[in-house]
Amino acid sequence: MMSKVAHGIVSNMRSILPRLEASVKGGTSKRPELSEHFTLDEMVANEKLLQYDEGSKERTELETALLGVLNRVEHVPIVINGQEFQAKEDFQQVLPYDIQQPIAHYGHAHRVLIQMAIDKSVEAQVKWDKVRLSDRIDIWERAAMLIAGRYRYNIIAATMLGQGKTLRQAEMDVAELVDFMRINPVFLRELANYEPIRDIQNNCRNSMRLRGLSGFVAAISPFNFTGIAANLAYTPALMGNSVIWKPSDSAILSNYFVFKALREAGVPDGVVNFVPAEETTFASVVTQHPKLAGINFTGTSTVLKVLWQLVAQNINFYQNYPRLVGEGGGKNFHFVHSSAEPETAVACTIRAAFEYAGQKCSSCSMLYVPESLWQNHIREPLLEITASLVVRQDATYCDSFCSAVINRRAYDRIYMWLRYIDQSPSCQILVGGSCDKRRGYYVDPTVVLVKDLDNIICREELLAPILGVYVYPDHKLKETMEKVAQINHGLTGSVFAQDQNFIEEAYDAFRVNVGNLNVNDKSTGLMVGQQPFGAGHMTGTSDKLGTPHSLLRWTSPQVIKESYKTHRNIFYPYMQINDQEQGIAQSDMVSQDESSFGHFNSDGNKVV
Repeated sequence: MMSKVAHGIVSNMRSILPRLEASVKGGTSKRPELSEHFTLDEMVANEKLLQYDEGSKERTELETALLGVLNRVEHVPIVINGQEFQAKEDFQQVLPYDIQQPIAHYGHAHRVLIQMAIDKSVEAQVKWDKVRLSDRIDIWERAAMLIAGRYRYNIIAATMLGQGKTLRQAEMDVAELVDFMRINPVFLRELANYEPIRDIQNNCRNSMRLRGLSGFVAAISPFNFTGIAANLAYTPALMGNSVIWKPSDSAILSNYFVFKALREAGVPDGVVNFVPAEETTFASVVTQHPKLAGINFTGTSTVLKVLWQLVAQNINFYQNYPRLVGEGGGKNFHFVHSSAEPETAVACTIRAAFEYAGQKCSSCSMLYVPESLWQNHIREPLLEITASLVVRQDATYCDSFCSAVINRRAYDRIYMWLRYIDQSPSCQILVGGSCDKRRGYYVDPTVVLVKDLDNIICREELLAPILGVYVYPDHKLKETMEKVAQINHGLTGSVFAQDQNFIEEAYDAFRVNVGNLNVNDKSTGLMVGQQPFGAGHMTGTSDKLGTPHSLLRWTSPQVIKESYKTHRNIFYPYMQINDQEQGIAQSDMVSQDESSFGHFNSDGNKVV
């Protein structure tokens, strides 16, 4: 088994973007303890993806890590302020493709432990917020090195086995995690360098310092991306906040390895607390606490709405207006124009729809194809390649294109969708449609022809290896685009065309309904710093993870004005009260608006 780990890995080097590495600049701030400024003069690159060739060092290291995870059931504790706790009830994280094989056991924190985590977080935040930005940045850069190096293979192995990812998908996930740890400090340096305007240099100095929020942040992370899970917890922490991190039960082991790496890098105890818990219990406790400062969430739109409602119900009890940052699911699509290259459209669609069993929040679940291309150019290759995809019982085999879906709950939901599709008169299964849960949670890649754009399949996020296809008449291009923009409020969308006029029309047609629009590329595979991710409407708050904008959501800036000239006058010059009447010597008179001084006549009154 292990000898096949790296077969079929395609080279995909990550590109370079400017690195804004920094050292502290001296001499510019009168109070260096209040604000820091950085020199931005180097380059940063997205983490390179390793290739895992036969006989390579990384191949050997990963095989060892995979065996280590398989041969040991790791105990994952609840960690609050550095202290480990065990719950009474014990749960297991199992392999999605072999549910008899556990890799970790863990417990859920009860209400008292969650409350303790909140108290310890609030205490830790006061001290952590006073730690200099440069010292926090050093910790994050150490974390990036640890995760890119010594922790890399354990995190990849736990992601492959526990979350059912193939090697390529897990490697990309961990590379994204390294990017978050390395590039977010770059954005922090940029933000720290901002200074308010000083139009009169000798009168005062205006400065701004970035403070954390007062209270605690609750981070609720998803199963499908280890990198995103860590980013939800550690981006608020980078900005001076303390965090209670509730990881997904289905990603507990990989998330715990990340937590250990950050502790080793130097994140103090209590700044991030690792608190596995039952979803409703966790949400209830954190949203009822007056010190709630924010929620950082990625998951389904339904859960995001519930969290929002819980916060709204308690708004009068909070000491802050809690920051709510959330990304839910979207109905992502590929729209093909008659001028598109069919091979490109087919290849990109298969990858976007079926890699990681369609469980990415950016996975393509609808394909719109013109009649002129469907029958002779797209239908046959799409169906043949989809039918040939290898869904292996073991995600670690690299001839496996995808593996089982994440858990029983996901399997049951997808099974109900397949039953609906089978019974719907406006749907026709063209390939796939089968599922099996005897050993693991397997669902075959499925392509469904949909004849009615008002069918629920065209609207709802499926988070499954199910691709809907709608064939539109060429002469109804604009009408179809308008309908797609109306029903597909998604995170991402892609258009495929060689006709530049159509591409310009697509920019306008899909301006509002998607947060990321790709041209002649798949909807998945967005990268930190290059294609910031997130969308609005009911899919999320569009805070664009991997940008300075997302960091600003977790800071409460304070502006400081230091005046160097005292203000002794009470009356403004236009009031025509001379200095003798004010009792102030002319030499002492300083106005807040120097332009308001005019010429005075012989009586000491201002000439208007």
